[in-house]
Amino acid sequence: MKDEYITFANPGSGEITIQKSRFIGYGWPCVSEDAALDHIREMRELYRDARHHCYAYIIGTNAGVIRYSDDGEPSGTAGLPMLNLLRSEGLVNCCVVVIRYFGGILLGTGGLARAYSSACRIAMEKAGIVQMQKTCTFLCEVPYAAWDAVRYHLEKLPVICRNPEFQTAVSFMLSIRSKDCEFVFDRLNQVSNRTFEYLLAEEGFFPWKVSAETE
Repeated sequence: MKDEYITFANPGSGEITIQKSRFIGYGWPCVSEDAALDHIREMRELYRDARHHCYAYIIGTNAGVIRYSDDGEPSGTAGLPMLNLLRSEGLVNCCVVVIRYFGGILLGTGGLARAYSSACRIAMEKAGIVQMQKTCTFLCEVPYAAWDAVRYHLEKLPVICRNPEFQTAVSFMLSIRSKDCEFVFDRLNQVSNRTFEYLLAEEGFFPWKVSAETE
């Protein structure tokens, strides 16, 4: 499994009208095929009077599940162009649906492909793109005597420090990209004279800011 992937930052939607046909695009981040199918069903219900509900989704950090549908449009004119757009941006764990209300004017295969691509791109722009990185969150503790040195280095290391509590020792939550854990703990052990203690609390994928951040 990869330690990072690119996906949508948020759900997003937008629409365009081409030759009196209305194309409404939606995009979502989703980490399972069930979630993607739920979004597709939701759109079919919400826009039940629309003629077409075309979609594309890619699930898995290694793009292990790839599906698309033209939903009655000529083969290759809707779902595939949308899928190709997702692939061109390197996106995974995402789903896009484009709903079409037919305006009475035939667009031809080329026109349809361009229309669905445009609606998909608008949804992608509205959703935004973020890099998700495998991140470990630790419950940490350090003696008061070492806290000043540890805090100084936390401000310079690629970590996110949260919720410091001052009791018999200083405890706090520390989030670190998996690839940085060894380096970070080596440094913190050095500056704390080997008094730095930590316990893994959570592991998963999260959006990451380049600069360190403390609270």
